[in-house]
Amino acid sequence: MTVMREENVMRKKMANTIRFLAADMVQKANSGHPGAPMGLADIAVVLSEKLNHNPKNPKWLNRDRLIFSGGHGSALIYALLHLWGYDVSLEDLKEFRQLDSKTPGHPEYGHTEGIEITTGPLGQGVANAVGFAMAEAYTKEQVNSETCTLIDHKVYCFCGDGDLQEGISYEACALAGHLGLSDLVLIYDSNHITIEGDTSIAWSEDVPKRFEAQGWDVKKINGHCYDEIEKVLDEVQTATKPTVIIANTIIGKGAGELEGTHHTHGAPLGEEIIRGSKKKEGFDPQEHFIIPEDVLLRFRCAIERGELAEKEWIHRQKEAPLIEQNIALERLLNPDFSQIQWPRMEHEVLMATRDSNGRILDAIATALSGFVGGSADLGSSNKTILHNTAAFPKGKNMHFGIREHAMGAISNAMALYGTLIPFNATFFVFSDYLKPAVRIAALSKIQNFFIWTHDSIGVGEDGPTHQPVEQLSQFRALPNFYVWRPADATENVEAWKTALGMNTAPHGFVLSRQKLKTLKPKRDFGEVGRGAYLLKERKGATLTLMASGSEVIPCLKAACYLVALGIKANVVSVPCLDLFHEQDATYKARVVNPDTKVLAVEAAHATEYYRYADAVLGMESFGVSAPGNLLFEQFGFTQEEIMKRACTLMGVEYQEAEHGECKF
Repeated sequence: MTVMREENVMRKKMANTIRFLAADMVQKANSGHPGAPMGLADIAVVLSEKLNHNPKNPKWLNRDRLIFSGGHGSALIYALLHLWGYDVSLEDLKEFRQLDSKTPGHPEYGHTEGIEITTGPLGQGVANAVGFAMAEAYTKEQVNSETCTLIDHKVYCFCGDGDLQEGISYEACALAGHLGLSDLVLIYDSNHITIEGDTSIAWSEDVPKRFEAQGWDVKKINGHCYDEIEKVLDEVQTATKPTVIIANTIIGKGAGELEGTHHTHGAPLGEEIIRGSKKKEGFDPQEHFIIPEDVLLRFRCAIERGELAEKEWIHRQKEAPLIEQNIALERLLNPDFSQIQWPRMEHEVLMATRDSNGRILDAIATALSGFVGGSADLGSSNKTILHNTAAFPKGKNMHFGIREHAMGAISNAMALYGTLIPFNATFFVFSDYLKPAVRIAALSKIQNFFIWTHDSIGVGEDGPTHQPVEQLSQFRALPNFYVWRPADATENVEAWKTALGMNTAPHGFVLSRQKLKTLKPKRDFGEVGRGAYLLKERKGATLTLMASGSEVIPCLKAACYLVALGIKANVVSVPCLDLFHEQDATYKARVVNPDTKVLAVEAAHATEYYRYADAVLGMESFGVSAPGNLLFEQFGFTQEEIMKRACTLMGVEYQEAEHGECKF
């Protein structure tokens, strides 16, 4: 019989403490997932000995990042955070999944100390880990030197079978292999179980070959053998490419007769099973939330190790040869927005908002060393290729490839890394592919910038598959997300000024491919930052026209013609309807006069305007394939059709009319 060496006897006791904490948390809540935490407990114990972090300063820049892609295993995360000494108490563990607790069902960034990023939707955490590793790679290029390294941490990610079945993991891991992200370590909890049973019912691929083909180093271990776990975690410290550790584990390890079955995945084990398991391992079967004193002392060593590691890092920063490196790091950590030289847009110039946006991105990137980004293989169309810089990681231009979902999740993590301000881009219709990442950004209050061009039926000949119709409404319905659809180049500049100053929310810039007239600059641009403003006001107005983007100009034209028909119309530009919703009643009444009838015009579904409008001229079907200008005529987004709708709303007979002087 093999005798376990003393060190591993202690490790087993520590792992069992984690197992029973997780089981008790789920049992008390009568809800949750005990299987993965119990299966991963042994790996978590050894990783605890290797992890470079400081529980007393969770924001230390050079800490190792640990991401739990399988966010349903949150009982493991919270148990570790408590044991390590983060601000998660034993009482917090007892309040698992309860109202207003620090320990919600899935980990939420900003809600619980020590959580690096919100996870839960399977696969996104894998892409988040890639994003953290990419952020580290860029930061290394900016601040490390041949003689001194300021950034040298690892990014670890726990994932499971479900994560690797999701398509986003293929996208992200392929990019990580291509970039050779050697500090990325994926720990694959290969327990062969999903909710419906054994993974073989729907999955039979050769995972090692998959990762080898993507340029990863592949290692296999018994996920319950402490010596194997320790050996592989030591090996990855000198890796030259991303590493996947395929850990064969038993789901629900230690759960008696339920061990290794799908019944441990997402339901409490039952008091009888838990008592029997505790008794078998020498724990008091009648006690709940047991943490032996010697176990707690071992885990709490993380505080002393972490504080020492951070102090050593700070000492490195203070060394004389690091002056230039520290200046570079300071610029990344504290970007100075006042240094941005915003482009001036000439009146009367015809310019698509995607083009003006390209100029704006260049201006921001020139001023801010941490402003980076790219497109899902559409850089030349999105106008997001930054000038006077190289490709990532030495430069700011990121080539995500055709990987929209991964791009969104990767840039979310980059935004949380601490040194970067990222953007990402694609066609607006393809925002559907990355919607889950946008939702996490909004939920987590991540300042990520999503750039979406080809904003409407103006896409033209590519037809309805490429013409967004419902997407504006979809993203406006998303809490804590701000959709910008500027009417021209000058509004675009002001939109970016506002968005950069709002650091607790993501933003979407919805931009035209077709050229738009640059309006007169005599506008109160402070009110662009309030979401909507009076672009044209007429004394005694009885009608208000509301519009965004390319529909603003035809509304201005229609308002000129309507004067001859006895209808005085104000025109309201709505660059960000979401922000306008948040304004006080006095401002809203000043912009949208309550004594006027309101017609909203937008080449999209646009039903959300009914909060203010009496009628909406929007898209009521998909588009069709034809030149964009013909489509605007076909679907009624013209000065003439707007006039007809206005006359109907106002009870006035429509007739062709000459307009007065139209200056805009």
